[in-house]
Amino acid sequence: MWLTVFWQRMTAYFGEAYVDSFARDHVMSQLGGRTVHEALADGWDAKDVWRAVCDAMAVPAEMR
Repeated sequence: MWLTVFWQRMTAYFGEAYVDSFARDHVMSQLGGRTVHEALADGWDAKDVWRAVCDAMAVPAEMR
C-alpha cells in the first residue's frame, strides 16, 4: 500500500481534524506499543499499519 493511499484512508475514517492527533498520540498494542507515526518510522509496512488500525478501531469492512 502506498503511503498516500494509507493517509487517504486514515483521513476518510478519522477526519482531517483528528487524523494527525490520532496517528501521533494513540499508542496501540497491535503496533507493539507504538503510535501510527512511530510504526511507520520504524519501517512497518503501511498495509500492516492500516490493518492494525482497522482491527483496533473496528473500521467497517467497506472502508478497509
